Amino acid sequence: MQRVRIHITGIVQGVGMRPFVYREAVAAGVRGWVLNAGDGVHIEATAEQAALDAFVHALRDRAPAAARIDGIVVSPAEDAVGEDERSCSHALTHGADAREPFRILASSEDAERTTLVSPDIATCPDCLRELFDPGDRRYHYPFINCTNCGPRFTIIRSLPYDRAATSMAAFPMCDACAHEYADPLDRRFHAQPDACFACGPHITWRERTEQATRVGVTRVESDSIIERCANVLAAGGIVAIKGLGGFHLACNASDEHAVATLRVRKRRPKKPFAVMVRTMEDIERICAVSDGERSLLVGSVRPIVLVRRRSTSDAAHTPATSASALLAPNVAFQLPELGVMLPYTPLQHLLLAACASRGIGALVMTSGNVSGEPIETDDARAWERLVEGGIADALLGNDRAILSRYDDSVVRVGARGTKLAVRRARGYAPQPLELPAADVTKSPRTHETAQTAGAPCILACGSEQKATLALTREQSQGTALCFLSQHVGDVEHASALDAWHEARERACSLFDLEPDIIACDLHPTYLTAQWARSAAARHGLPLIEVQHHHAHIGAAIAEAAAYENFDVREPVVGIAFDGTGAGTDGTIWGGEFLVATLSGFERAAHLAPWPLPGGAAAIRDPRRSAFALLRQHGLLEHPGATRLLQGLGDEARSILDTMLERGINSPLTSSMGRFLDACAAILGICEHASYDGEPAIELEAAASRARLREHGSDAVSSSHTHSTFAPFAYASGESRENRALGHRENAENVLRADPAPLLTALLDGIADGADPRVLARDVHAAVARMAADVAAAIARERGLHTAALGGGVFMNRLILEETWKRLEANGLRVLVPARIPLNDGGIAYGQAAIARARHSEGLPSA
Repeated sequence: MQRVRIHITGIVQGVGMRPFVYREAVAAGVRGWVLNAGDGVHIEATAEQAALDAFVHALRDRAPAAARIDGIVVSPAEDAVGEDERSCSHALTHGADAREPFRILASSEDAERTTLVSPDIATCPDCLRELFDPGDRRYHYPFINCTNCGPRFTIIRSLPYDRAATSMAAFPMCDACAHEYADPLDRRFHAQPDACFACGPHITWRERTEQATRVGVTRVESDSIIERCANVLAAGGIVAIKGLGGFHLACNASDEHAVATLRVRKRRPKKPFAVMVRTMEDIERICAVSDGERSLLVGSVRPIVLVRRRSTSDAAHTPATSASALLAPNVAFQLPELGVMLPYTPLQHLLLAACASRGIGALVMTSGNVSGEPIETDDARAWERLVEGGIADALLGNDRAILSRYDDSVVRVGARGTKLAVRRARGYAPQPLELPAADVTKSPRTHETAQTAGAPCILACGSEQKATLALTREQSQGTALCFLSQHVGDVEHASALDAWHEARERACSLFDLEPDIIACDLHPTYLTAQWARSAAARHGLPLIEVQHHHAHIGAAIAEAAAYENFDVREPVVGIAFDGTGAGTDGTIWGGEFLVATLSGFERAAHLAPWPLPGGAAAIRDPRRSAFALLRQHGLLEHPGATRLLQGLGDEARSILDTMLERGINSPLTSSMGRFLDACAAILGICEHASYDGEPAIELEAAASRARLREHGSDAVSSSHTHSTFAPFAYASGESRENRALGHRENAENVLRADPAPLLTALLDGIADGADPRVLARDVHAAVARMAADVAAAIARERGLHTAALGGGVFMNRLILEETWKRLEANGLRVLVPARIPLNDGGIAYGQAAIARARHSEGLPSA
């Protein structure tokens, strides 16, 4: 007989790991015990060697679907020392004996908290079947769950993951639930949120016109609340509904008046809404769903998936299956994509079923917050802000506390079948991402010394828009885990900054991490960067400022090195296209070509800069940017500019002229995002931005409609899109160096991409009466061609073989796919982040990777 200790690390808590281990041990004839600890799952096993070998193989090969096994370490029991021994001593003091049958022991809190916890999981098929089974004791219970599904991270207070350390501690189990919880062969064995009508959380209901709150203690009362909610929605009302990580604002997606009312109340006039649809069949009535999109929609995460809407020309689209019965036109207006998701909680399944009986197949489900504020999580505050604040007519809440704020994740599947993160939140965060082993070839320390004497935890503070944060934990093999937080939102106001701090403090506490280095954006006014500078000075910590676009490219490099066998030491030509990022020269960058590694970069080319009159005002009113752009290139007198100038009016033109002439509040920018905004304004496609990126999004929608009309699909074909537009012109720029940022420029090698030829062709097309949609398509093709041509030229000159893409402009499907194809046609490998967003949601990951590389190489910090 052999006795061994087994230590399993990864996502092994909240996924049914201990009952799984128990069943495998019993099946293999293994005696011993298993317990949860802060650093993973610990097992002591006694059996013949063959049985032990089979047992260990089963642990890895047949682990629960929601688990992620990062490591299994097996050692002789008498040799276990250190943290492992301290964790396992807990078992010995609680009477475990290898001579007895296999046992599951109470969790230990003795070990360092390094384990990983599963994110929240959508309702599993078994629970869904029970939910609608009149003979089941949890029939219509809105909080049904088991070890395979339900809330996880949103209810955790501390590790290890046990009921007492969650918001379910307030709900002692009844005898029936306690029996299931204690039975290793039951599906609900140690399911921490396990509950029923008799002992668990209950939904609540209150309408704006009522003083009393109704509570669904019994099934009859709970059903009555759900029926009432469905009636309010059917009557055109708006309801604030509590979900896993926060509130949604919901209305009937087929009711144009209800959708319009929600837009007015939420001050969201044009930004598209996501919808929750009851069945996959209903989604396919309104969208053309690929296999990759279908797998995401029906999987265990259930994110919002951006899917191409069906057009009236679709062969499968007939009057009998018209989407108008499901979707009002003002849900997403004329945009080619729609954000759709399926229900992922029992309450959502029950509510959608009740709505279906009233002829409602889809609900608008948008974040439950006041514009500019984080999503609400507390019932009392949601009542105050959402109902008393005049947005919702009623509130469907519950008495289970949300301990972590989580929006819905948003995902898109690219033309190549690649899953691309748009917003990383519920279901994905805080699963850690890997960071590659740092390049220590230039380090003054040996690799061993760097790991034993260095091994710092880095806090990366992210960006201001689509903000996230990241914390790192070094691994023994030289790699690191990066805990990238959930999407927080735009940190431009105090309430959003509070939510960012809440996420930071929670991650530090839960994963037992204390930052040794702080990394932040170079921008002087970002609230998170201001806090970072203050905190670093206050605590005497090193501060590493990371240029915004270097962080975008660094994120692509780090992900590829961690997951795609890319050599982290290899320089890449990075194309970073976005809206705003502070440059090293004091201007606003955003149309950048960087020759980069994680430790530094050189600005090799960029879009020719022009002034933005009014700064942020030019973002809200892209006509300002268009005016300045045409003025700089001497094109204001072109006949194609007449409509733009007439729309501005004489007074506005005079003011803009004065601002530009005198340099009043007119910062220079090389932003590709602002350039696309200007093109949208010149074409009359979008002249005012009611939300971030609206002009460029509408420009893409127009281009997609042109492609759809010409090719029967807006998908990027295998051949390149040909444009009659003239190419960009190129000229050299200026020389700069900033070693603290790892940045330098060579005056003779820096190219400026001059858009004058493209703008002239655009105005010529307008003057000739060309279809604006066709011109929008041509703008996209010209930008993609320029991006690929410049990158390929830089690669040839520098002997580079890889291009990396980053920045919010590449959320534009047409520009991303066309640029990608052209780069590959030039013989370049292309790195495109998939696990982290291309937009600013991935900045914190890039900052962490860069700060870690710079620290490893002993480079200076700010």
